[in-house]
Amino acid sequence: MNEQIGMFAEPEKTNKDTSLIEEMKGLIETLNEASLAYYQEAREIMPNYEYDRLYDRLQELEKETGTVFSNSPTQNVGYEVLSELPKEAHPSKMLSLDKTKEPEALRSFVGDHEALMSWKLDGLTVVLTYNGGTLVKAVTRGNGEVGEVITNNARVFSNVPLNIDFKGELVLRGEAVITYDDFEKINSGITDEGSKYKNPRNLCSGSVRQLDPRITKQRGVKFFAFALVSAEGKDFVTRSEQFDWLEAQGFQVVEHKLITGSTVEETIEWFADHIADNPVPSDGLVVSFNDIEYGRSLGVTAKFPRDSIAFKWQDETAETELKEIEWSASRTGLINPVAIFDPVELEGTTVSRASVHNVSVMKELKLGIGDRIRVYKANMIIPQIAENLTGSGNVHIPETCPVCGGDTIIKSENGVETLNCPNPECPAKQIKGFSHFVSRDAMNIEGLSESTLEKLIDRGLIREFADIFRIDEHHDEIVVMEGFGELSFRNLCDAVEKARKVTPQAFLYSLGIPNFGRANAGLVSTYCRNDWDKIRSLEADELVTIEGIGSVMAEAYVSFFKDEKNAAMVDDLLSEVELDTAFEEAGELLKDMTFVITGSLETYPNRDALKAEIEANGGKVAGSVSAKTSYLINNDLTSNSGKNKKAKELGIPIISEMDMVSWLKEGKKP
Repeated sequence: MNEQIGMFAEPEKTNKDTSLIEEMKGLIETLNEASLAYYQEAREIMPNYEYDRLYDRLQELEKETGTVFSNSPTQNVGYEVLSELPKEAHPSKMLSLDKTKEPEALRSFVGDHEALMSWKLDGLTVVLTYNGGTLVKAVTRGNGEVGEVITNNARVFSNVPLNIDFKGELVLRGEAVITYDDFEKINSGITDEGSKYKNPRNLCSGSVRQLDPRITKQRGVKFFAFALVSAEGKDFVTRSEQFDWLEAQGFQVVEHKLITGSTVEETIEWFADHIADNPVPSDGLVVSFNDIEYGRSLGVTAKFPRDSIAFKWQDETAETELKEIEWSASRTGLINPVAIFDPVELEGTTVSRASVHNVSVMKELKLGIGDRIRVYKANMIIPQIAENLTGSGNVHIPETCPVCGGDTIIKSENGVETLNCPNPECPAKQIKGFSHFVSRDAMNIEGLSESTLEKLIDRGLIREFADIFRIDEHHDEIVVMEGFGELSFRNLCDAVEKARKVTPQAFLYSLGIPNFGRANAGLVSTYCRNDWDKIRSLEADELVTIEGIGSVMAEAYVSFFKDEKNAAMVDDLLSEVELDTAFEEAGELLKDMTFVITGSLETYPNRDALKAEIEANGGKVAGSVSAKTSYLINNDLTSNSGKNKKAKELGIPIISEMDMVSWLKEGKKP
């Protein structure tokens, strides 16, 4: 009987182990897919919180079962590099750091020893080598064993010294990063929403690994040293001495503080209080023993060095109720879900919304209106949903676009589902047209940046140009929008009111007729003496008689006004604005003359003001010097600029701004 019991007991354990092994395999597949997407494809398919939770579960299972698979992310040091840059093996394997989220574990790690606590920067690790005082090589971490040679790119990092006082061989490690400010500036200059970078780390990775160093330089990449590997002939006792020496050589080192076991918590708190002001992205802290020899004596494991450990923030979470999924359309056609929930306090600020990224993430979280969800701030900054405690999954994916009302479609690419609007005329896709309409040379509506326009269009508050002049009807909705308030709303309304009176030239230019610029609008308005009815009814054969208007431009112009939708749009606008049709004949003083303006001005506030003065006196202003140029205006007459050189080559006179002022004042023809 006992033998029989034993025989039946063993399979029970085997079945349990089998189920755990299967769970491990599933976790490995999920985690590896997420890592591949994040590190190599600049995609994010799950929140950091969820990745850490699954990673910790995998570690628990590996300990419980005693089984570790070779493809487990707990064993992998990095990911294979996928660029065309030259590859180079590191002299020794670059290991990753073990991690903890518990201050108590960190205190236990430090014990009675002195240690350094510093930011764990979120960028790309780079190894620099100097010889004879000159930077001779830079290699990325790569997969920990083989990296990419980026020497030419490292030479244009904004704060890396090309030459140092130390002449022996120096090898150091650091993190290449892009600051939050530079990240925002670069992203704001990218008009295609789908081409914008997801976070500073992705932008930095792409910038550091560029084949063209000029692009790297434009991105403002910075380098922060965090470890001295070797310095020929130099002996240091502590890491803090190494940091001081590196700073003396001109390197910027990662911000750090000396700690002991008794000061761990208060130092963690100091870093936590300063994370919002830290201009450089970080995803935690690093603690390393200050005594170099003691750290070396501890050795390494297969994956981790024993002299250092990473501390990841124990994310502050809050439970709240999901009230709404807001679907936000973009200029690329993507319609992204945004979770709106009861406001909660996180890391000292009130949070009420978080991006859900895409349909796949929304489905994975099984989001439903009324669900109890747990939210947090990734790296204490970006609001994210950590988990769904209810999982009702009742969110309805919209079948129509929230902006244009057209049918939506779901696309699947690389296993990620996204909601899209295929309508090419969707206002969300026409953001460039709206941005042009409100620009300074057009309707000149201050306060309507591209990002503000996107917010208003996404919510369906603006569908066509004329809606901008009816923005005051949406007071209650706008004042509660992110980045808005009562004062911002009032300033916007005032700017809109100010823009209601406009010249025919600016109005015509604002319409965005293909290939039709501001100067062309001025030519047509002048030809028609600001008579709007004549302006909009010109035929192609008459248009081409205006100097500067060609046949292709004329056909596009006529086609625009004969299109029924465009005609209705213009009529709608005319019901909201007042055209200033007063017309003054242009003077004859500068007739048949063409000027080019370059360099800084002293009397006129800007080039547009001087240009307007020239045009009012019958002259023309071009953008580049050619044989048709009459004069180049440049206050620096001896400049070696390209325009000055071109003018001298062609024998074109170079005059100063004051020469022009004198001619106009005296009414003297040049």
